[in-house]
Amino acid sequence: MAETKQLQALIDGCLKGDRRSQQAVHKLYYGKMKAVCMRYTRDYDQANDVLQEGFLKVFNNLEKFTGVGTFEGWMRRIMVNLSIDRFRKLKHDFVLLGEPDDIERYGDDTEEVLDEIDELEEIYSITPEQIIDAMQQLTPAYRTVFNLYVYEDYTHQDIAEALGISVGTSKSNYAKAKKNMKKLLLKNMHHVK
Repeated sequence: MAETKQLQALIDGCLKGDRRSQQAVHKLYYGKMKAVCMRYTRDYDQANDVLQEGFLKVFNNLEKFTGVGTFEGWMRRIMVNLSIDRFRKLKHDFVLLGEPDDIERYGDDTEEVLDEIDELEEIYSITPEQIIDAMQQLTPAYRTVFNLYVYEDYTHQDIAEALGISVGTSKSNYAKAKKNMKKLLLKNMHHVK
């Protein structure tokens, strides 16, 4: 309860434009939001760009936080939406593979993917940094679809609408991302040994 009151005091301070409150919120959520941005970008510089834009958007739109859900969840949604917007702006540079007929070939297996990553982590002692590094090596299309599906719990229909692609393309990109993630993690493990 004390944390909630402290957080609310920080939010109130930010609403009044208090720099110390903004710095405290930034410090409090920097690591978590940086991790979100890293999953959607290719490197630290891109992640920092999204993160900086995200914090500016948070502070400029703080009055829109209604208190429904958590403040952290609201911030996370801003970071994810900025990442989606960034993807849309650059989409013409990416190859999105797959056709609508791919729909039947790719099942709904989020749990299986997470289990496979957990299994690889146990066998090879994979760190979160290595997982993020592998994600960053995926093409932007694969990386974005993978993150939205696995970490943000988007359906393929949601992804298709958000990215302006077909459901089949979403499923195809997800399946290929999953396959490539596993290859990258295994390849990195063989280089470590």
